Amino acid sequence: MINPMDPKPKVATEAAAPVSTAAENTELTTKAILPKRLIALMVIYTLAAISGLMSAPSMSDLGAMLCWLTLLMVIAVFGRQKAALYMLRGYSVLQLAFYSFLPIIMYDPDNLVAGPTTVNFGLFQAVVSDWVIFSVLIAIGIAQVWISFDKHVKAWFKPRINMNIMS
Repeated sequence: MINPMDPKPKVATEAAAPVSTAAENTELTTKAILPKRLIALMVIYTLAAISGLMSAPSMSDLGAMLCWLTLLMVIAVFGRQKAALYMLRGYSVLQLAFYSFLPIIMYDPDNLVAGPTTVNFGLFQAVVSDWVIFSVLIAIGIAQVWISFDKHVKAWFKPRINMNIMS
């Protein structure tokens, strides 16, 4: 019923407005925050990919392609793509598997060096044994897997976006 004294009469189109569900309301009110540990991991991936591209003339085309794919994954992570979450998880699990098998791959009894390895970090030079290097690499791999499977990292990605990383 229309009231002639009403200063703003209702229009028929207002009644046909879509009703939002509780899930949509919570999705609009709660904003996902980019976790700091994910930012740190993406910075490390970016620096590693850029340094790999800078040394691209000395490595194979496959290495350069993996560096470009890593940079694309970083861009997709910041774009909150669901495919980037799966790529990040697969990337970290494969790296952990590679780090874990590295002592077996590197073991060559005919070419075994009896002494420790000298490691140069700019001006800092250290002599460490191989098991320390492998342990540090495996710890880094475990940290990557922990970050990529964290619930806060999963909350960053939009669940409604499809698997197409170009959308």
